[in-house]
Amino acid sequence: MTVIDSPPEEITVAPEAPTKGTNDLARRVGSWVVAYLGALAVFGAFMALKGVNPFVAYRDMFDSTLMNSASLSEVLIKAAPFLLAALAVAVPARGGLVNLGGEGQIVMGGIAAAGVALGLEGKVASGLVMVAMLVGAMVAGALWAALAGVLRVGAGINEAISTLLLNYIAIDVLLYLISGPWKDSAGFGQLASKPLADETRLPTFGSDGRIHLGVFIAMAAAVGIWLLLRSTSWGFQLRVAGGNGEAARRAGLPVAKLLLSGLITGGAMAGLAGAIHFAGVEGQLRPGMTFGFGYIGFLASWLAGHHPIRIAGAALLLGAIAVAGDSLQIDAGLPAASVNVLMAFVLFAVLGKKPRLAGASR
Repeated sequence: MTVIDSPPEEITVAPEAPTKGTNDLARRVGSWVVAYLGALAVFGAFMALKGVNPFVAYRDMFDSTLMNSASLSEVLIKAAPFLLAALAVAVPARGGLVNLGGEGQIVMGGIAAAGVALGLEGKVASGLVMVAMLVGAMVAGALWAALAGVLRVGAGINEAISTLLLNYIAIDVLLYLISGPWKDSAGFGQLASKPLADETRLPTFGSDGRIHLGVFIAMAAAVGIWLLLRSTSWGFQLRVAGGNGEAARRAGLPVAKLLLSGLITGGAMAGLAGAIHFAGVEGQLRPGMTFGFGYIGFLASWLAGHHPIRIAGAALLLGAIAVAGDSLQIDAGLPAASVNVLMAFVLFAVLGKKPRLAGASR
């Protein structure tokens, strides 16, 4: 029997098709770009109605913000507390909670930092005073958030409402202290606390000496929170509790403790924001020193889908918008509140999306 060998078939390898994940990422990025461009277009129409050429205004905003080293430093300084305030939203969101109390938690953090400084300055080394201010601020922010957490797990009161109302109480506490027991006697009647000593302010870096240590603390906090949520059993359990609380209870998870710990961790981040702004920028307590930080942080967290690393980019974006607001006033002649209108249009663009609340930090 004759066996005829057939020639081997030529094997061809088809080029790999783009993965589904790559396509999904491209679609998400494209949709966000379209949303942001839409927000800029609507704000441009708003400026045109005010008699301002939007193209010239945007060019001036870009030049004054990104083409100036001093402005770039200011963007980083603005972004640092925004980033921490956003983390205060992102961690509870992992458990399906809505923290609207970043504003008050930041204020309480600043108050705690000032109180520690008043009590320790001149008695211990300045380095220890700085560490104590940061730790005290985190504890104060955590305790302020814990009030809302206890109301949620103990009485079923919605945390969004309680954290929001606690903001006003924190502001009243601040006003009481700087108009009474902590008022600076050498302040010519101004409502402010005694200035922080130079040696206990956060160290600064850079050629202009503007960027303070708090910027790097905020960045480290974002990475730490990301690792905490992504790589620990606590982060996984918090996500499960946020996804389906009843199923988590039946599985034996301590849902109440998990939700409370999520709010406490978020409050600690907001308190830290108050400390770095107090010790790195202001140097004393005064009315409105952190006005809007908590709400801008809320927006930054939604912009980033509550992901700690992406939140850093969102905080930088909003920091740049805040600094660019000066150009709107000086170059375009628009009111100071115009920058808030721009942020509102960005928020509307975000609300067109549906970021995941539970588990968004993966």
